[in-house]
Amino acid sequence: MITDLLLEYAEAHTTPEPPVLARLNRETHLSQVYPQMLSGHVQGMLLRMIVQMIRPERVLEIGTFTGYSAIAMGLGMVQPPPSLPPGGRGGWGLHTIEVNPELEDGIRKFIREAGLQEKIFLHIGEALDIIPTLDELWDLVFIDADKPNYLNYYHLVLPHVRTGGFIIADNVLWSGKVTGDPGKMDKDARGIVEFNKFVNSDSHVENLMLPVRDGLMIIRKL
Repeated sequence: MITDLLLEYAEAHTTPEPPVLARLNRETHLSQVYPQMLSGHVQGMLLRMIVQMIRPERVLEIGTFTGYSAIAMGLGMVQPPPSLPPGGRGGWGLHTIEVNPELEDGIRKFIREAGLQEKIFLHIGEALDIIPTLDELWDLVFIDADKPNYLNYYHLVLPHVRTGGFIIADNVLWSGKVTGDPGKMDKDARGIVEFNKFVNSDSHVENLMLPVRDGLMIIRKL
């Protein structure tokens, strides 16, 4: 994929992490079994810049983990006019869904430290159950959850993404396993391959596979 040396070079030539994200990054690596699930410095800055470019009012994230990407995107969101209420139908903010209740306290702690408790709305539970309860029209959806359900999440959210809105899916290269022998793929790799193939043939969208970190699929609804 990309060498550690080049990644270090890219990080060194990217605006430094805000202190709250640097602390979250460190704590995740100290406390979590799979800290590589964290979006990290370069990808977090990319997500923040995408938010700053498209200026979404309503964002959905599927898969919070410890909250790095939610906070990175939240820091990029521009405060809405007073006439637009936070949360709720037609409201403004970022809704993020995490299946693991043991992560909730840590996520909320860092959201408060970032001063984003009025911007980020955390939901704990199964995304397939929670998404239909969020009666919103999304400007941006970020998918970074269990890989076998990527296509299910896509089908669930696409009708509720505004025309011209975006879906971004993480890990679409799955450490290079997407190009391996299909007969030897695990369920995660198969889920990603199925998702990539479907999106690439979906006439309702246009898409770009970006080889950043573990691969990002950027999808625009037509």
